[in-house]
Amino acid sequence: MANVNIPEEYSDLVKKRAIAYLATIMADGSPQVTPVWFDVLDGLIRVNTARGRQKDRNMTREPRVALTIQDPDDPYRYMQVRGVVVETIEKDADGHIDLLAQKYLGEERYPWRNPADTRVIYSIQPVKISGYS
Repeated sequence: MANVNIPEEYSDLVKKRAIAYLATIMADGSPQVTPVWFDVLDGLIRVNTARGRQKDRNMTREPRVALTIQDPDDPYRYMQVRGVVVETIEKDADGHIDLLAQKYLGEERYPWRNPADTRVIYSIQPVKISGYS
């Protein structure tokens, strides 16, 4: 399984307020898809969720995922990523969701914070990237 980098032709998508549609695998093998905020750090696509949510349970059990990132300026342009979760971090996950709130909402802090939630960052290593532009 070779690691790949985001192609230059799609590098603008990671800077935009593009939504990623994250596909994970349920325990019965069926797919589950959730729209998520994301960013990229050191070539890894990072998504943030709370412990106990379906995507958290799925990625904890099965690290293979897929994402489609759709260009908000052109709904027919997208990047598809197949990847594997290579790191799960709770440390600084609250700060990370605040960074994503700044990117997606222009808010300094994530407005729907629940003090009972334990936030977690999932870092996804792309292994295959394709798309349409």
